[in-house]
Amino acid sequence: MDSRQLSYFLVLAETKNFTRAAEKLHIAQPALSMTIKKLEQQLGLCLFARNDRKVELTDEGKVLLPHAKNIIQQIKDAQTAMSELRGLEKGEVRVGIPSMLGSYFFPEIIMGFKNQYPNLKLSIVEAGTQSIRKMIIDGELDFGVIINHELPETLHPEPILKSQMVAVVSEQHEFATRKSLSFQDFFSQELVMFKHGYFHRETIDSICEKHQFTPKISFETNLLAMIFKIVRQDFAITTLLEMVTEYEPQLIPIPFEEPIELDIVMAWRKSGYLSLADKAFIDYVKQHCPR
Repeated sequence: MDSRQLSYFLVLAETKNFTRAAEKLHIAQPALSMTIKKLEQQLGLCLFARNDRKVELTDEGKVLLPHAKNIIQQIKDAQTAMSELRGLEKGEVRVGIPSMLGSYFFPEIIMGFKNQYPNLKLSIVEAGTQSIRKMIIDGELDFGVIINHELPETLHPEPILKSQMVAVVSEQHEFATRKSLSFQDFFSQELVMFKHGYFHRETIDSICEKHQFTPKISFETNLLAMIFKIVRQDFAITTLLEMVTEYEPQLIPIPFEEPIELDIVMAWRKSGYLSLADKAFIDYVKQHCPR
């Protein structure tokens, strides 16, 4: 078994089709078929169930999959480390950031970092907390910005920010003059919410579960601009990070009677390798965040 075989195995497992896998690997399909067959012969196991249209992992293939991912990621980490020892000046930072933080907290930090390190490439993925966690664990991201809640044991959290979630209503809403809001009053209203997988939604779902509320979710969207529009037009209310409301006119933030404090962290794999570029970005964020 070698790394090339495992790389081919992973691509075929992802595409579930020999033709598409061969195209993605830029090799001939017979060469891919022979490599996979040789790997199966070496292991004495059938890794794929084949049919005319697609291939599926067998139970044995599913067992191999996480090991193959880990091996290939470790090889990539080693290549990065060796490149840095050769004096590589350029590097890439792959980071996942939720939309609210990506829109309001990180733009200035990202531009400042790029100004200080012009030769480094920034690859930024906007996604929900659940997706970012999974991409970090799978090695698709070097690290990500997530909420420090139910963090897997395999990830290391680095605190960067605390922020409060507040109710947000239009200027004409009946709650607009309130100094605080109970959960019961909040959940009595029509709501616009992020879809499942975002910390915004996870927070609301956990409150509903704890207090046995049934939310009246009229709109689901991950588009911040649409959420703002819906709230401003008084079709529904929502919750947002308090820092977001500082930048948006015609939105009234109202703290909850039971404050919702969120601990925001940067997280990465404990067993992973942080490149010099990754470390530089992490240090820059820690120096420039309000915490």
